[in-house]
Amino acid sequence: MTDETVTVTLETDDASDEIEVPVTLVEMLGEGDESVPSVVGDLAVLGLAQQAHGVVHHGHGEVSPALEEAEELMMDLFEDRFGQTYGEVTGHGH
Repeated sequence: MTDETVTVTLETDDASDEIEVPVTLVEMLGEGDESVPSVVGDLAVLGLAQQAHGVVHHGHGEVSPALEEAEELMMDLFEDRFGQTYGEVTGHGH
C-alpha cells in the first residue's frame, strides 16, 4: 500500500513536533481547497474539545475548577473556529 504523505509541524515558543499524515486522508477530510495545516488544525481543535468534554462531563470523580475553566475556554475556541457550538456540531450537548 502506498500513499503520499505530508509532514505538518507544530510549534510553540519553546518546543516543536512534526507529524506525518496521508495526503489522501487529509484531502478527504478537508472542505474544498482547504490547506493541509488548516485541516490538521481543525482536527486538533476537534480532538481537544472532545477530550475536554469527555473528562469534564463524562469522567469519573471530581473535576478541578481549573479544568472546568479550560474546557469552557476550549469550547469558546471551538465555536470561534467553526462558527457553531460543540453541541451543534456533534449533536451532543449539556
